[in-house]
This record gives sequence, C-alpha cells and structure tokens, in this order.
Amino acid sequence: MQQTELAEESQHLGPTVRTLAVLAIFIALVTGGGLQPTAFASNSATTAASFGQRLADAALEQRWTPVIYNPAYVKLDYPGGDVPWYTGVCTDVIVRAYRKLGIDLQVKVHKARVGSGDRNIDHRRVNVLRKFFKRHGRSLRVSKDPSRYKPGDVVTMYVPDGTFSKTHIVIVTQYKSPAGIPLVVHNRGYSVQLEDWLFARKITGHYRYTG
Repeated sequence: MQQTELAEESQHLGPTVRTLAVLAIFIALVTGGGLQPTAFASNSATTAASFGQRLADAALEQRWTPVIYNPAYVKLDYPGGDVPWYTGVCTDVIVRAYRKLGIDLQVKVHKARVGSGDRNIDHRRVNVLRKFFKRHGRSLRVSKDPSRYKPGDVVTMYVPDGTFSKTHIVIVTQYKSPAGIPLVVHNRGYSVQLEDWLFARKITGHYRYTG
C-alpha cells in the first residue's frame, strides 16, 4: 500500500504509466515470462478445490499480466469498479481475486460501513480490509507456525521500510518453500509475484473470508 493508505494526494502517472505497462508486456513476451504460467501454475479446473484454493488460484493468475505499481487515487465505477488493468497495488490483488470468484469487496466493504464511505478507495486500504475481514470473516491467531496458514488465507503485515506505505496485504497459496513455509502471492511494487514472504515482515492480521 502507500502513504496514509493510498493517499489522495498521489498523482496519476498518466501516459507514463501506460508507456511503462506496454514496455513491461513487450519484455514479458520477448523473454517468455510474465504472461505465461510458471512451474507453479495452479490447476483451478479441479471441481473439488476448496474456496481457499480457488481464491489462491485466482490471485496466482494475476502474475501473467505485468502490473505497474501506482498508488494514485482513482475515481471508480460502482459496483465492479477497478483501476486500469495495467496498474494496481497490494490490495488490488485481493480485490481482483475475490471478484474472480464473484465476490465484490468494493460493494461488501461499502455496505459494511467499515471505512470512510468513499466507494473509490475504502476497499483498497489495508486497514479497512483488516476491519472488514475481522468483522465478517474469521480472524485467526497470528502465529509463527506455518501449518496454520492455509491456501486463500489473507494476511496483513507491517512493513517499516515500505516505500509507499507501512501496511501490506497478501494471499497465502498452496505452494511451499523448501523449508515448508507457504508461499504468498502479492504486489509489493514489482508486479504480482509468488514469493517466500509470509514471515518476511511482522504479521498484523490473519483472516479467512469466504463471502
């Protein structure tokens, strides 16, 4: 996330963002990366997959499209509003994953009245999502035990060295590091990535929300 939770004073990068997005896509196509599944590609066609598994898969699919990190305040449609497909921040990974499963957090958060009432930004703020998941989902104990984190769990973090903000949010996946730590999918400024980052920073919340 970013200064004072997606600070409204952040300015659009406009044509510069679009140019960088096109460049990123070109590089991905030339190198064969980014737009294609990696060795971690998920099998979301399995009908027996749990909700959490499907949510993790929906987040993982976002790695195939290069995204420029842009914390600018954007006026959105309602419902179903989204920033341009080639931009986004950490919360947009969560919002887009839930939308893939038919759950619109923009609407859910607004109707829950857990934010400021601004339909353009509330669902894109980590602290607002924390409040929403705590009230309407399951708030789980924060632990250093990796077995407690399941695919589809949402985890929030405190990032003291964050460039744009000190708050962050990720989705836990079914994949694990060689040490057995669940990998997470998130955007911390370098497009959507699958990383061994669950315990990289202080965890501030652990949630399970199925809509």
